[in-house]
Amino acid sequence: MAKARAGRDVVKVGLTQMACGDEPTVNLRRQMRLVEQAADEGAKIVCTQELFCSRYFCQSEEHGNFALAETIPGPSTEALGKIARKRGIVVIASLFERRARGLYHNTAAIIRTDGSVQGIYRKMHIPDDPLYYEKFYFTPGDSGFRAWDTPHGRIGVLICWDQWFPEAARLTALQGAEILFYPTAIGWHAAEKQQYGQAQHDSWELMQRSHAVANGCFVCAANRVGVEGGIEFWGQSFVAGPDGQVMRRASADREEVLVAECDLRRVEFSRTHWPFLRDRRIDAYGGLTRRFGDGT
Repeated sequence: MAKARAGRDVVKVGLTQMACGDEPTVNLRRQMRLVEQAADEGAKIVCTQELFCSRYFCQSEEHGNFALAETIPGPSTEALGKIARKRGIVVIASLFERRARGLYHNTAAIIRTDGSVQGIYRKMHIPDDPLYYEKFYFTPGDSGFRAWDTPHGRIGVLICWDQWFPEAARLTALQGAEILFYPTAIGWHAAEKQQYGQAQHDSWELMQRSHAVANGCFVCAANRVGVEGGIEFWGQSFVAGPDGQVMRRASADREEVLVAECDLRRVEFSRTHWPFLRDRRIDAYGGLTRRFGDGT
């Protein structure tokens, strides 16, 4: 492989994972410290875990939790924007967005190196499972699948439940994304961990590694840690290369900053040696827009 050119061929990405408490301002300060730490370790793009400003409130349906939401731009993007501007980094911040009265989203803000909000991605797939009652809080995203050019590479952002859908990864990669970021909050139900825990974690990681292979890009998942209510978040944030191999993986139970070096030339290498994008049969995929294979 040719010698790296100056500029954005090789970029360090940073993922932060932490346990969250009851006080949003304390959580924000801790997140800011971790972002600074990632920058100290050379990260040029830093991604937070999902909804870092609060405990994972979707375990119950409580109207009072809507008070946790904020506007974008708002207090958190302003605080993290100052760090982005000072350190010359891109920050992906996962927030509970108050878009309007009665209209709320699970949103990632992409903060550029000058501290401003470059764009947002609103979570498209909203789960409704035991202890993950997100449909009560979040309106499905309407921002579409997007990618953004940054000084450190072209990136795409998806959020947690989105990571189970190959369509979301593919459509984002087709926007030219070289790195996919997934802010995440996923863990075990206490009663299920012994029987299903390892398989659940392996499925989660395997699914995202498959996105890396199928799309010839880097995949970065930032997950939280700690026990909140009935969920034990499993951490293990990771970065996978275009070949699907895990390059770095964080611990299961500790606050941590994970920094990994991504050589973006591997994207072109992967996409020309495994030309899945070339060989797609776009003329034959109309059935993907149907709910099921019976034509309805």
